[in-house]
Amino acid sequence: MKQKLFDKFAELFGNSDGAHFYFSPGRVNLIGEHTDYNGGHVFPCALTMGTYGAARKRDDRIIHFYSMNLDKFGVVEVSLDDLTYSQEYNWANYPLGVVWTFAGKGYKLDSGFDMVIWGNIPNGAGLSSSASLEVLTGVILTDLFGITDLSMTDLALIGQYSENNFNGCNCGIMDQFTVAMGKKDNAIFLDTNTMKYEYAPIKLDDAKIIITNSKVKHSLVDSAYNDRRQECTDALAALKTKLDIGALGDLTPEQFEAAKDIITDPVQLKRAKHAVYENQRTIDAVAALKDGNITKFGELMNQSHISLRDDYEVSCEEIDILVDLAWKIPGVIGSRITGGGFGGCTVSIVKNEAVDTFIESIGKAYKEKVGHEAEFYTVDIGDGASRLD
Repeated sequence: MKQKLFDKFAELFGNSDGAHFYFSPGRVNLIGEHTDYNGGHVFPCALTMGTYGAARKRDDRIIHFYSMNLDKFGVVEVSLDDLTYSQEYNWANYPLGVVWTFAGKGYKLDSGFDMVIWGNIPNGAGLSSSASLEVLTGVILTDLFGITDLSMTDLALIGQYSENNFNGCNCGIMDQFTVAMGKKDNAIFLDTNTMKYEYAPIKLDDAKIIITNSKVKHSLVDSAYNDRRQECTDALAALKTKLDIGALGDLTPEQFEAAKDIITDPVQLKRAKHAVYENQRTIDAVAALKDGNITKFGELMNQSHISLRDDYEVSCEEIDILVDLAWKIPGVIGSRITGGGFGGCTVSIVKNEAVDTFIESIGKAYKEKVGHEAEFYTVDIGDGASRLD
């Protein structure tokens, strides 16, 4: 991959002397969906698929962004003196937002740079290609400009800030945090309220994590993601009139049941119920994993999907078909929608002896029902973003 990137870099910018090589992973969330902006727990892991980059400083104030995946946009050129969002920059608004955030936080970028990327995260699949690109850019900037006082957690927060304030998607911290802090063969049990986290080893001796891409694209900025967030905010405001809480994640299911009549709007009630119960499911799932009870973990994944389908209403027909098909296959430990929703992917834990059947039978049945093919990725859990050379 490095050679391919560097060849393209040389083709575009004369040579690749002095350019460095970087990688930033995608992520999948095993359980804990739409809890990260509700002060709850999440349980994601970084993947070995992700975004590769080559970058080098320039001696003027011009920035060049080029994607080998989206070469129809050509080289996107921006000046350090005009870091504004533009629709014609398309994908390059994600790295540009990070540059804008660095500049806004007072980090001196004294020159422009050239950056070429290539990624193998399917676009719009809900595996965080945007967070991967944001954290990649943060790593590149700290490296090229010798910025030493930013931790990987800081880079995650910068990525989130840029996506919220430059790109207009009101995402929580989970995606960027996972991309920045990933650890091989471990998922991250993160309390998004306190930012306290621990690594939990994922030991699947006789099973695999399989991501199934519905090939239904979603775009979180344009979707009902921001609406869901607002509905939770409104539900929390109602609860706060009687309860001393800071986030929906502060409530146990029992406390929620005792207080839920305070929320008079039926839609807000369903959204809040999901946030509270999903947080508890995530806590229970990590406990089950620590006990070696992968069956219980799978049951909680299945319950998570039902809640995301019925209470949070972020699933869609194609995703529900994939999950229903998975649940019918012996050897599937658990299966659910993952990511923001409205399309994208499912994540399933499948026993080794059932993997071929899973891919074959779901692939065939899904195409018959939906009219197009699904894609399957058997994934490994990898490390967070870094410079590779």
